[in-house]
Amino acid sequence: MKTKITGHDLIAMGYKQGKWMKEAIAHINSNDINGETLERYLEQFKSPEPMTLHDKSIDFSINIKAESELEEDNVSKVINSMETLMKTPTLVDGAIMPDACPTGPDGTIPVGGVAVARNAIHPGMHSADICCSVMLSDFGKLDPKAILDAAHDNTHFGPGGRDRNSQFRFPDELRRAFESNVLLNDNQMIQIARSHLGTQGDGNHFLFVGTSKKTGNTMMVTHHGSRGPGARLFSKGMKIAERFRKELSPDTKKQNAWIPFETEEGQNYWNALQVIRQWTKTNHEVIHDSVVETLGADIENRYWNEHNFVFKDGDLFYHAKGATPLDPKFIPDITGPRLIPLNMSEPVLIVEGETTKSNLGFAPHGAGRNVSRTQHRKSKSGSIMQIFNEETRGLDVRFFSKEIDITELPSAYKNAKTVRAQMNEFGLGTVIDEVMPYGCIMAGDWQKNAPWKKRRNRNNEKRNTK
Repeated sequence: MKTKITGHDLIAMGYKQGKWMKEAIAHINSNDINGETLERYLEQFKSPEPMTLHDKSIDFSINIKAESELEEDNVSKVINSMETLMKTPTLVDGAIMPDACPTGPDGTIPVGGVAVARNAIHPGMHSADICCSVMLSDFGKLDPKAILDAAHDNTHFGPGGRDRNSQFRFPDELRRAFESNVLLNDNQMIQIARSHLGTQGDGNHFLFVGTSKKTGNTMMVTHHGSRGPGARLFSKGMKIAERFRKELSPDTKKQNAWIPFETEEGQNYWNALQVIRQWTKTNHEVIHDSVVETLGADIENRYWNEHNFVFKDGDLFYHAKGATPLDPKFIPDITGPRLIPLNMSEPVLIVEGETTKSNLGFAPHGAGRNVSRTQHRKSKSGSIMQIFNEETRGLDVRFFSKEIDITELPSAYKNAKTVRAQMNEFGLGTVIDEVMPYGCIMAGDWQKNAPWKKRRNRNNEKRNTK
């Protein structure tokens, strides 16, 4: 009687343990495979040789230049990080935009960066704010203040979601899409997707009202990403990518790990991204529709675009970390031009553009930053109210938390005129209209009076009185 092959035998032969082993052992033993036939059969289960980093950075387009000492430091850091990033084995092309700024350790894709990979999805290159995007509704000649007031009553900024009494209906089609994907079908994910619908988060996300320079119509623009559902998918994606990184390319930086598209995990992740995209678009829509309903209004036009996503073209995956897609092939549901916000005192740009070798089909997504929030806060002198009044004169600017966040005031961002000039210089889209600012709503410094801070302050007071 011949000895049967076991898992220990296969491991001793140099094969890695995995799901394949049980089925392979059964096939080998039931068909009495041995010798050269066994070797040929097992070839399919050999682990691939690890992919090494490119010896030299893959060439990428630089659509940015420094025009001040502060910008020189920023641009230098962006280029250095991009050069390290472009050694990642899967990457074949890349670009940086005029609003680029570094984020994370060296080798992390900058905000305002585009990285093109072949047959690979890099979760770290779209980050946790999956499908951060902007939507515009044209309200015709309605009063801007009426729209901003109605929006303030209907939107939601800050952490967490809505309570049961203020939640929007979670569409059945969207719920079924979550339930049909293994990465999205868990009770907590669906509960968060339900409660976060109609919320905008914090940071640089906003609700902006202004008037068209071309028509005089009042327009509302919202800016936010996929909130809790996107953050949870990102976390799952990074864990999957890390498993592949350890096997496929241990030398690749953890933040640049990838999921091979051809794998089951790759297919599931790509499909999950599309569901999150639809959730985010719906999130914009329910906020806009609630304002329409409150005012009993009609809208003349509506369109949107994401600027933080992964776009597929054949076997190439364009990771846009804060870059606006110009090429319509990237937006399957395109209904209008693209939107590029700058800061609360500047117009939202409405743009169109052509794909070129240097822009790869993308434009900037905003004004970007030259320094971090912390650095900016330290650079300001005077009272918060004084700074706020100086920078928002003539505008109706509101913070949902009722606490001013000076890191979101215009001076926190790059010079808008510089960004626009470099858009023209590098062929990054043509401005066809501008939404001139009336006012906006942002989260504000919601952490200032956060429950945990109140508890800490009470405890400090008790200690000081002892």
